[in-house]
Amino acid sequence: MGKQTGGMKSHVKVATASLIGTAIEWYDFFIYGTAAALVFNKLFFPKMDPMTGTLAAFATYAVGFAARPLGGFVFGHFGDRIGRKTMLYLTLLIMGISTFLIGLLPTYDSIGIWAPVMLIGLRLCQGFALGGEWGGAVLMAVEHAPDNRRGFYGSWPQLGAPLGLVLGTMVFTVIAAMVSDAAFMDWGWRIPFLVSVVLVVVGLYIRGRLAESPQFQKIKDLKQEVKMPIIESIKKHPKQILLAMGARFAENGFFYIYAVFVMMYATQALGMPRQSILNGVMIAAFIEVFTIPAFGLLSDKIGRRPVYIFGAVFSAVMSFPLFLLMNTKIAYLGWIGIVLGLAVGHAAMYGPQASFLSEMFGTKVRYSGVSLGYNLASVFAGALSPLIGTWLLMTFKPATYPISLYMITLALITIVSVYFALESHKQSSDHH
Repeated sequence: MGKQTGGMKSHVKVATASLIGTAIEWYDFFIYGTAAALVFNKLFFPKMDPMTGTLAAFATYAVGFAARPLGGFVFGHFGDRIGRKTMLYLTLLIMGISTFLIGLLPTYDSIGIWAPVMLIGLRLCQGFALGGEWGGAVLMAVEHAPDNRRGFYGSWPQLGAPLGLVLGTMVFTVIAAMVSDAAFMDWGWRIPFLVSVVLVVVGLYIRGRLAESPQFQKIKDLKQEVKMPIIESIKKHPKQILLAMGARFAENGFFYIYAVFVMMYATQALGMPRQSILNGVMIAAFIEVFTIPAFGLLSDKIGRRPVYIFGAVFSAVMSFPLFLLMNTKIAYLGWIGIVLGLAVGHAAMYGPQASFLSEMFGTKVRYSGVSLGYNLASVFAGALSPLIGTWLLMTFKPATYPISLYMITLALITIVSVYFALESHKQSSDHH
């Protein structure tokens, strides 16, 4: 009996630690997105008209995603060779240093073209770290969890995204409220980047005290590690990598449309106050903290695929109403669109995603496999969706239906991919 309690404690502890570390990494990654939407166009790309400057700022935002597959590649390889725990420590360290340095960057006015060049360099480091982080965090949670609760505990690190978003948005909101617009543009925007150093130290302390994943430890003890896990996963599981990528298209693309593009659309195209939309995104992300584990738990009961497909279908259905609600320019109606899109549609895909993707691969190549599928999708979906949204808006304005059609296309890719994936909620996760 005592053993079981210890086991319970260990998987709850690991899930909590994964969640805290992931929230800090996402906070670091997201404050960049908020800054890209609000200040980077003026401070780092001042020679362009506002809309093109925003497009350039979003392009630096997208650069972070381009580095993610490389991070997934490198950390996936060593995560399957050396262990999950060490990689989680390293990714947090790299993310923390890069974010802190962004807060110290001189602007275009001080050093000209070198300012955006350095900004892009640090953004690449952020993306590299995040690319390796996700796989390790979810595998620690899923591999420590009891078989019948993988969906639930696997959803805990997923909470890092909405929590990081709430935290980042709150810090920006507080600072914007405390200082004048001129002071915010001058130095206020730097504070969220600089304070992240405190969070990172806490995260490193927590991650340093975790035990290695028991399933990986078993492989290590038996000396069964694969020499080139990335190559092995591509050779043996190409279909699973493609299906994992496809499963993420709607989840990832929609998230960044709601979290980044909608903010730009509301402020620049509709002329709504920045704070009114930030509030909507914060409310949605806060509710998602509860709906993500609820959908994760539901996937333990009825399977990963039905829950995931429901999320994709719901997201597609919301793609037209979102803009109808936003175009009223009434803040609380816009909030309804954002809340339904994130806290229902996105959460239903994101909740079961960690366990669903992990279960597609055997323990020996799992870190590599999930990191590849997850991060390659981020390049094509999350990185491009604010850019494509902005381009469609500039090309067809004032019409928004092309953006809605683009969103439906993302949802269709996900529905087809999840349909062709195997249901895995009942199988043991300790397969090779």
